[in-house]
Amino acid sequence: MSDMLNWLAGAVGGTYGNFIGGEWKPAGDKTSQIFNPADRDQSLGRFADSGAAEVDEAVVAAHKAWLSWRQVPGPDRGAILFRAADLLEQRIDELAFILAAEQGKVLTEARGEVGRAAKELRFSAGEASRIDGDVLPSEKRNGFAMTLREPIGVVAAIGPWNFPVVTPVRKIGPALAFGCTVVLKSSNLTPWSAVKLMDVFRDAGVPAGVVSLVLGSGRAVGEALIRHPLVRGVSFTGSTGTGVAINAEAGRRLVRTQLELGGKNPAVVLDYDNAATIARQIAGAAFACSGQRCTALSRIVVLEKNAREITEALEAEMAAIRVGPAWQPGATMGPLITAQHKSSVMGHIANAREDGATLALGGTSMDDSDFARGHFVAPTLFTGVAKTSRLALEEVFGPVLAVIPVGSIDEAIEVANSVEYGLAASVYTNDVNLSLRFARESQSGMVHVNHGTASEAHMPFGGVKASGFGAYSIGHSNQEFFTTVKAVYFQS
Repeated sequence: MSDMLNWLAGAVGGTYGNFIGGEWKPAGDKTSQIFNPADRDQSLGRFADSGAAEVDEAVVAAHKAWLSWRQVPGPDRGAILFRAADLLEQRIDELAFILAAEQGKVLTEARGEVGRAAKELRFSAGEASRIDGDVLPSEKRNGFAMTLREPIGVVAAIGPWNFPVVTPVRKIGPALAFGCTVVLKSSNLTPWSAVKLMDVFRDAGVPAGVVSLVLGSGRAVGEALIRHPLVRGVSFTGSTGTGVAINAEAGRRLVRTQLELGGKNPAVVLDYDNAATIARQIAGAAFACSGQRCTALSRIVVLEKNAREITEALEAEMAAIRVGPAWQPGATMGPLITAQHKSSVMGHIANAREDGATLALGGTSMDDSDFARGHFVAPTLFTGVAKTSRLALEEVFGPVLAVIPVGSIDEAIEVANSVEYGLAASVYTNDVNLSLRFARESQSGMVHVNHGTASEAHMPFGGVKASGFGAYSIGHSNQEFFTTVKAVYFQS
C-alpha cells in the first residue's frame, strides 16, 4: 500500500499534450484535470483539451504515414507489434498503477487488463501474416482470378473509460497489423493510460504518424475525427446512444464503423450440482470493474424452484467482496468512475425499489469516513424482480444484480431475449441439449456455457441488436473492418 501511494505521489501532477507524427506536442493553454475516483481531492494531472485543428494535424500525419506503412510487409509489421506486447508486460507495474489511479479498479484487475492487452496484441501481430486472399478459376481460357485484401486507410479509434488500456490496444493492434494507421481519441476521464500507450508503441518501433493520440472531449475531438475526410473507418466502444449517432454521421460519408456498445447480459440458471459454484461464476462476472463492463452480468434468470438457493449462494459470495481503493490491501472492488455516474447507479437502485423489487443486499452509497472522498457503491442484489421492470430492462453499468424468477425453460429464454441489447449471455445447465438450444436461441453475440462472460484473446467479440454494429473485434473477424476486398483478373 505505501509503495503505491509513494509512487503515485511522485507521478501525479504532470501536464500532457498530444502525440502527433511521432512527437509529443505541448498541451497548450487549454487543459483539463482528471481526479482519482477513490479520492476526488487528488488531481492526477492536466491533459490537453484539443479541438479540430489538432485532429486535422494528426489525421493528415496518419494519412501520410499510411502511404508507406501499407507497403511494409505484414511479418515486419507483426514484429513491431510483438515488441510492443513485450513492452506492455515489462511496464505492467507502471501501467497498472496509472490505470488503477485514474479508472478506480483494484490493482489486481488493472494488472489483469494490461496482461490481457499484451495477449490480444500478440494475436494481432500474428494476423499481419494471416491476411486472406483467394485464387479462383477464370471464365476465360488461359486466365485466372484472385482477390486481395487492402487496408482501408486512416482509422479513428475512440475508446471508453472503463478499459483504458486493453480497448485502445484492441483497436490499434489489428489496425496496424492489417496496414492501417490510427488516430486515438481516449476518454477524457482516463487519458493517462493512453499517454503511456503511445510511449509503448513509439519505443517498439512504430514509425512516426502511424499511431497518434489527440486528447479532448467527444464533442470537440470525437466529432472532428468522425467528420474528417481522410478518416475511412471509425472503431468506437461506448454507449449505444453515442454509437448510433456516430454511425449516422459516418454513414453520410460512406465510412465504415465498428461499434461495441451496451449490454444487459443475463445469466440463465436452469440446473446445477452446486449453487455455490454458480454464484461464484456470476459474482465474478457481475462485480469485476465494479460492474462497469459492457459484458457484466446484470440479470439472473432462474427457475422459481431454484431462486431461493441461488439467491442465498449469491448473498454468501457477495459478502466476501471487499470494497476499497486500488491500493487498499484485500480490496476486490473499487469505486465508480465519477460522482455523476454514482448518482446514476443510485437512481437505478431507487427505481428498483419503486417498482417493487426486494433489496436483499447492499443498495447503499458508501459515504462514511473510509469512503467519503470516493465514488463507492455497495455491491447490490435485488430479488423478485419483475421481468418488465426498469431494473430488468435498462443498463445500469454498476454493481447491481437482479434476480428474475421464471416458471419454465421457455420463459427463461424468452426473458433472456426480452431486452434491446444482445451482447453476451451465460447459461448454467448439466444438460448438453439445453445448452445447445440456448446457444441457438439466445439473441446475443457471445454465449458462455457454465461460466461467466470473460472473452478470449483470439475469439471474435461483439454483439447484436443495440449492442453492436459492424465487424466483431479481437478475432480474425477484424479483417472485415480494417481491410477491403479488391478483385484482380489475369489473362495471358
